[in-house]
Amino acid sequence: MRIFVAIVLAFISTAALADSTGERLRGDRAPDATDVISGLYAFGRFQQGLLESTDLKGNAEVKNLAALRAEEAAKRDKALKQIQDTIGAEPRISKTTSAGISLAKPDDSEGPAYVRTFYAAQIPEYESTITLLERYLKTPDNPVLAAFAREHLPVLRAQLKDAERTMADK
Repeated sequence: MRIFVAIVLAFISTAALADSTGERLRGDRAPDATDVISGLYAFGRFQQGLLESTDLKGNAEVKNLAALRAEEAAKRDKALKQIQDTIGAEPRISKTTSAGISLAKPDDSEGPAYVRTFYAAQIPEYESTITLLERYLKTPDNPVLAAFAREHLPVLRAQLKDAERTMADK
């Protein structure tokens, strides 16, 4: 009987150790205000990169959408800057958006292929930003930033759905 209990306890402690080790390795800590601000600024840079990319190859549809998203990003960044100044957070510039970089590079995609690439590049960026805000809202460390995140989360979700729907249509 003691052996059985020892085996069960060993199994439980090993499982708990594996979970906590996995969490540390993946960096699953709750994001703080600085992480959210940095992530939202990176998302804004991505949207600006989309606009720059469409100047080279985009049709009227993607140019208009990119201009609209870049304008929304500029407004969001302006409001975010006020929050950042209020709470004294210094964003990290470490997050790069590979999708924006790859779209901005000249390559062989033109016409319909570029339009598909344009929408496909947006989906992981939206998903990552939405996940960041959702994780932050589980344990927010600043009420003003939490309100900002709650306000922008539905908009970002709707834009993600639009990008997914349009991607499916293309």
